[in-house]
Order: sequence, then structure tokens, then C-alpha cells
Amino acid sequence: MPATTDVVFIHGLWIHAAAWQPWMDLFASRGYTPIAPGWPGDGDTVAATRADPAAMNGIGIADICRHYIDLIARLGIRPVVVGHSFGGLIAQELLALDLVSAAVAIDPAPIRGVTALPFAQLRSGFPVLGHPALRKKTVALTAKQFRYGFGNTLPAEESDALFDSWSIPGPGRPLFEDAAANFSRHSAAAVDTHSAVRGPLLLTSGTEDHTVPKVVTLQVAKLYADNSASTTEYHEFEGRGHSLTIDHGWEHVADDVLGWLAQHGLAPDSVRAGDRGAD
Repeated sequence: MPATTDVVFIHGLWIHAAAWQPWMDLFASRGYTPIAPGWPGDGDTVAATRADPAAMNGIGIADICRHYIDLIARLGIRPVVVGHSFGGLIAQELLALDLVSAAVAIDPAPIRGVTALPFAQLRSGFPVLGHPALRKKTVALTAKQFRYGFGNTLPAEESDALFDSWSIPGPGRPLFEDAAANFSRHSAAAVDTHSAVRGPLLLTSGTEDHTVPKVVTLQVAKLYADNSASTTEYHEFEGRGHSLTIDHGWEHVADDVLGWLAQHGLAPDSVRAGDRGAD
């Protein structure tokens, strides 16, 4: 498989795309050309998104997926995609459609077929799922809710700083669609795990994640088990929560992703040539 130098980062619910900037800087230093476009309705900045949350009212999984399908079509290549949380679900859909060369799904929102529903996940989603009227609305977390869903392994000061820096309101619809996925044959959260012939997929989980507990991601991995034509791998980060892409340990996760891409021949040519020269 030829190497690609383009990576598309896809953020999850309640985190702005700008939070990927340290990842983009690191990937650029390794020879990649990264981009991190936001969801439809996102503002260009955290402040702009907070100022106009209604722009995301009613945005659902299919809208987000189409947004990235259109973006990738304009790129004219098949990039690598790296997604966190709901971004990880979208990354899997793009990969199953064979629109990208490889996908990394970090603490991904559950796809159709996952039946595990741990209490921590229910509690993390309750600010939206507990209020059906929010299905077509945009909802912001409080710092306390963020600390439970994202920053539960962090000192309160770090969690609150991440909340202040990167949290944005998010559309309620994707959560309702995901919660009802197993009751809808044509769910927007459905992914072809069985027969899609596609590039490699890396699923990752933090062992202490409240928003997407590791038992959920392990079930996702099992859904791919009978697809012998395509590669699926699972990596686990001990003691890490849902904030693992943005907290003080983010670089450990990013380095793991870079190493995995290199193993699958998806490092830029300049990096691979440099590695050969160091041997």
C-alpha cells in the first residue's frame, strides 16, 4: 500500500477541532500534511462556536459523515483518518466505504451491534439522553459534567483547564441516534464490520474511560473479528480516560498512532528514508 502524507483528524462531541493542534504539529514534524476540519456548524474557534451553538441544532451522524465524505472528495486522495469519540465512529464509516487508506478510532462512540451499556456511559450521556427535548438542540456540558465524562483520571485543575480551553456545545442528535442504533435497521451508526474490504483499522481505549468504557470498544473489536480480508487491531492505554487525546499524556497516544501507521507502510517517504539511514 503506498504511503500517504495526508491525515484528517476528526474531533468528537463537545471538543473543538482546534484541540488537535498539538497532534498536527507532531505529525507535520514527521512529514505528514495534517488537517483538522470541524463538524458542520462548528465555528472557526472555540469562542465562535460557543457564541453560536444553534448552528449545530439538528446535526446528526449522517450529516457529519457526509461533511467529511465531501471534504475527502475535494482532497483528491485517500488520506489516513484519526478520530476521537464520535470522530472515531465517523472514521470507521469512512474506512468501510473505502474512502480512506487507514483509520484510527480513539475511544470511539459505539457502532450498531454493540450491546454493552455500562453505568459510567449512561451517566456521561445523561445530560442529553435524560432530556428527549434536546434531540434537535445543541447542548453544553458543565465543568463538573466534563470532569466526569472526560477528566475523571486528571486532577480537577487540569480537567477544568481543558474544559475552559476546548469544550464547545454539541448537537444532541448523534447521542440519541447512537442510543437507538440497535433498534434501527438503517441506523446512521451502522458500519460494515463483516464484509468491507478496506485498509487497516486501529481501535484504542483508555481503561478508565467513562464516556466510552473499554468494554464497549472491545465489543466493537469483536464485531470485526470475522472480517479476515481486512486488518483490525486494538491498543489499550492503562489508567487513561476520555481526555487522552488532549490531556498531559496526549503525546504517548500520538506516538503509538505514528508507530502503528509506520508498521502498516503509511509513514511518509521522508520518515521511512530517515529511519533506514539511521540503521
